[in-house]
Amino acid sequence: MYHYTDGGLQNVWLENGYVEKKTPYGKAVAFQDLEGLAKAICLALARKPGKLTGAEFRYVRSTMLLSQKSLGVMLGYTEQAVAKWEKFGKIPKAIDLYLRVMYLAKNDGNKRISTMIDAANIIDKIANTKIVVTETKRKWISKIETIEVDGELQPA
Repeated sequence: MYHYTDGGLQNVWLENGYVEKKTPYGKAVAFQDLEGLAKAICLALARKPGKLTGAEFRYVRSTMLLSQKSLGVMLGYTEQAVAKWEKFGKIPKAIDLYLRVMYLAKNDGNKRISTMIDAANIIDKIANTKIVVTETKRKWISKIETIEVDGELQPA
């Protein structure tokens, strides 16, 4: 069995789905279906009894591609608060539950949760935007545009 410690996880062991290889730099490990592995781990973490450790919380958050800042915005906390939870493992019970429910809903294909996560990620990625609103046939339509000059976002 292989002790899988990605992301600081300490309690995950793989029975199969990996190949160990010798290289000039030491032993290397290749994983089959890394996305499926991450999903299986997150499902187990979301359903495990007891609170998540800081590393487990970080693993689930990062698997959803949520930054600490994005999650903080969603929850009404600062990026530093999320970092502290992950570092010291003192995650408020409601936040622990929220992350688990959010992961399970996203995994089950819940479009609203997926949209919410995508929106939070956009907040982290796009600092400068403008909203363009157009009326067509007595209906208002809005879209968000970013302004880029030489590959960098510029104020709208």
